[in-house]
Amino acid sequence: MASSKFYGTGRRKKSIARVYLVPGTGKVTINKKDMDEYFGLETLKLIVRQPLVLTQTSDKYDVLVNVHGGGFTGQAGAIRHGISRALLTVDNDYRPALKKAGFLTRDPRMKERKKYGLKAARRAPQFSKR
Repeated sequence: MASSKFYGTGRRKKSIARVYLVPGTGKVTINKKDMDEYFGLETLKLIVRQPLVLTQTSDKYDVLVNVHGGGFTGQAGAIRHGISRALLTVDNDYRPALKKAGFLTRDPRMKERKKYGLKAARRAPQFSKR
């Protein structure tokens, strides 16, 4: 380990997460707040920890995250993606396990754009015969 800071960028929907892994005790800090303070739902905290639990590195690295855009669920997915990418820079042997779990795949689902003549992406104006 020549470098002491490992970086990974994660994205999902409109959220972008910049993730740094620093050797430590396993503390997760998101936008200068503790993870328990930032995310209210337990499922979101579970999503964030998944790559660390899978690679058994949850107590080896502190995770520093800077995330913006989107909602909480999208941000949690972006953080998971970023942690997975950062773990690859730590050790490339984690790749098969992370790939099999689907943590390295960027989720391509985005909000569909609104089209002209419609009220939303697919929602048409109300139709009345008379």
